[in-house]
Amino acid sequence: MNRARHGAIAAALVLALAGAGTAFAAPQPANTTQPANTAPSAPLSSESKGVQLQLPRPTGPYAVGRGTLHLVDTSRRDPWVPMAGARELMVSMYYPARRGTGAAAPYMTREGARLFLESRELDGVVPAEVLSGTRTHSFSGARPAPGRFPLVVLSPGFSVPRTTISALAEDLTSRGYVVATVDHAYEAVGVAFPGGRTLPCAACGRAEEVGLDSVAKGRARDLSFVLDQLTGRHPAWRHAGMIDQRRIGMAGHSMGGMSTAATMAADTRVRAGVNMDGPFGTAPPGAGLGGRAFMMLGTEADHSPGGEDATWDRAWRRLDGWKRWLTVAGSGHFAFTDLPVLGAQLGLNDSSEPLPGQRAGEITRDYVGAFFDLHLRGIAQPLLNGPSAANPEVTPHNGS
Repeated sequence: MNRARHGAIAAALVLALAGAGTAFAAPQPANTTQPANTAPSAPLSSESKGVQLQLPRPTGPYAVGRGTLHLVDTSRRDPWVPMAGARELMVSMYYPARRGTGAAAPYMTREGARLFLESRELDGVVPAEVLSGTRTHSFSGARPAPGRFPLVVLSPGFSVPRTTISALAEDLTSRGYVVATVDHAYEAVGVAFPGGRTLPCAACGRAEEVGLDSVAKGRARDLSFVLDQLTGRHPAWRHAGMIDQRRIGMAGHSMGGMSTAATMAADTRVRAGVNMDGPFGTAPPGAGLGGRAFMMLGTEADHSPGGEDATWDRAWRRLDGWKRWLTVAGSGHFAFTDLPVLGAQLGLNDSSEPLPGQRAGEITRDYVGAFFDLHLRGIAQPLLNGPSAANPEVTPHNGS
């Protein structure tokens, strides 16, 4: 396949999942006015339909097992569709596994991919099987590795599913973590629920109307409920004995990052957290996070000190424990997700976001992994002590 066709598929794929480029907007039809060598303008050929995307190979020693949980919080009605009844969540559980066990796990369902593409009017440009057929390194039904491991909960951005943070989940798991990625009902397009239900994104386009703080606090209740179900007396996950309940961390992208801070403000079980390019709102509170560790990882353009998002400057001053503020040059809002990694495999080069997709994935993996290795496993991490010659794109800041 020629480079122009690769670029067309990649551009369509990234636009399809990233929507209009804002963290909280509803999915919108993609703007297909692209440079001539990257513009998707016609259905892909049969040759193009054979493209095989794949997530980066995990760097740790463990194989990656994966299972799925459907959790229902009967104490709360769904905030977006109250008539639907109790609040529902879908959770992917990643866990260190024995090699050679289990069956290859899919990236996402074909129907989920189709709905994503359709919601952005790209269903005639990118075949659903190109996205849904992305190769993962997870294995359904794999036998757990022996031992107890720290737990990291990952929360995706608003309107996008937990699938979009799969590469980070797999890499952390391979290093020796149990990882839970969480989908919140009616907050994303294409998420499959039991009973053959694929719920619409009823929340899309309503976050700013409702208020970002309210959304984040609602998610914080969801995430604390997930912790209850994983670490309580009667856990919902059959392998819950693998979790070391004294070592729990959380990270999220965009609204997921904001929700991480909101969760830590309300739930002291979370020892360490990461916000990847999300706002803060009123969290952390003026009293800080009780000395717990927090890392802010964002784009240089929007999240440098004194930049467009003033909530980062305010949050930095309030954080009262170990803290780091890092920005990544040449990155875009979705640089901390799977999207640029997948786009790079198809030859996408966006002049407005020159950081190569592979590098975006490596930086996210290395810095988030180092943060949790330091704070949940007690392993010294020189990478977090200052500027890194191996990572010139990453700049540490002292706030403003």
